[in-house]
Amino acid sequence: MTGPEEQPVGWTPDRPAEDGAPPHFGAGSSAEVLLRRLELTVRRRLDGLLQGDHLGLVPGSGSEAGDARSYHPGDDVRRMDWPVTARTQVPHVRETIADRELETWAVLDLSASLDFGTANCEKRDLAIAGLAAVSHLTVRGGNRLGAVVTTGERVDRYPATAGRLAADRLLRNVVATPRAAGGRRGDLAAALESLRRPPRRRGLVVVISDFLGDADWERPLRGLSARQDLLAIEVVDPRELELADVGLLTVVDPESGQTLEVPTGNAEVRRRFAEGAAAQREEIAASLRRAGAGHLRLQTDRDWLADVVRFVADRRRAGSGGASR
Repeated sequence: MTGPEEQPVGWTPDRPAEDGAPPHFGAGSSAEVLLRRLELTVRRRLDGLLQGDHLGLVPGSGSEAGDARSYHPGDDVRRMDWPVTARTQVPHVRETIADRELETWAVLDLSASLDFGTANCEKRDLAIAGLAAVSHLTVRGGNRLGAVVTTGERVDRYPATAGRLAADRLLRNVVATPRAAGGRRGDLAAALESLRRPPRRRGLVVVISDFLGDADWERPLRGLSARQDLLAIEVVDPRELELADVGLLTVVDPESGQTLEVPTGNAEVRRRFAEGAAAQREEIAASLRRAGAGHLRLQTDRDWLADVVRFVADRRRAGSGGASR
């Protein structure tokens, strides 16, 4: 993995939108203009096809406990509130609150390992684009969106608010988040843990990260699954999956500062790297499955919006009883 100070191979800040890449939110660029361009791209690709979908929120009469009231003939006995009944000596049932409004929390990892990209964009740009797509898919009809952004140096928390203007303001704040200095590790586990207390009403938690480093995030993620729908968006660069034959390559771990020279001309080295990377990604996928999270992978060398459309369409078909790839 190359450090953030190295120029990514094949990547330029003004890459045209036709290659499926999100805009580059680099120094000196206009965040307002780039976010507007990103919004138009997302609308053009997602509107009509996915309008009104909640990403996996289970429909029904409601899962949140409401007020208790006296039992009336015909009430569902499965909703009997036995503690209140015992206390008052009068049969009571517990009403539920319908899930008509969705509260979505995004946990966004912007640690130093995201400041890297060798294809059409940096992983950081792709993570922000993923957040923009989640915003577009969920913020309507009174739904609320909040975010916890972690860089390893700081954690920024934005309360869940409703409305498109509030979502746009959140995206601008995220884009303005300073990049983490090299040698600082992210703390995704702490960001996830901050969403567990106090307990929240049922909703959706979207985690956007490359999930590299220690897998200490799995336990708090599994804890969130008790009350939340989970979606994990894994951000990947192709050079993290396999090495190109470019001779002797100096690589830097941006979260530890460690430098290593890799003889990429050696076919055995490339083979062992690819096998290790595949095993690492499979373990990440297995951890996400154990936590009960949906898993969407976005890559810097692919059309990221096409992958989002495919994932949500497949999830919708699976939820309605259709086949899912």
